[in-house]
Amino acid sequence: MTGWLGVVSRSHVQRGLAGGFAQLCHGKAQALRRMQARDWLIYYSPTIELGGEALRAFTAIGRIADDEVHKYNMGGGFVPFRRRVRYEATREVMLDDLKDRLALCASPNWGMALRRGHLLLTAGDFATIARAMDVRGTAAA
Repeated sequence: MTGWLGVVSRSHVQRGLAGGFAQLCHGKAQALRRMQARDWLIYYSPTIELGGEALRAFTAIGRIADDEVHKYNMGGGFVPFRRRVRYEATREVMLDDLKDRLALCASPNWGMALRRGHLLLTAGDFATIARAMDVRGTAAA
């Protein structure tokens, strides 16, 4: 079981939930290609809208559905890459409620790691976040 963290605004996460897809790092393919079918993806949303009001919450969790990374034409010349995801019913959890229990937040520069937009979670961090989000059926929860 591999767990990943994607950093995306809540409004963009909600689009992915509605459409059953993941789109990361401004539509680039590299992050999506790092994940494999059946890996888990947790979204962390630093903001409600891109560049908007702060949120700092874990907002969704899902399982990568297959091995296909595909392009999607959103119009206006923007053609990002996406992956299909089966999202779980869950609840949002504020980062501050878990921060002291996450290896992710242990280093002094942990916020810089989030700027990459996509990173591998330790098994312990994945389990901690998934449990807090009330997700059942994960290997760690």
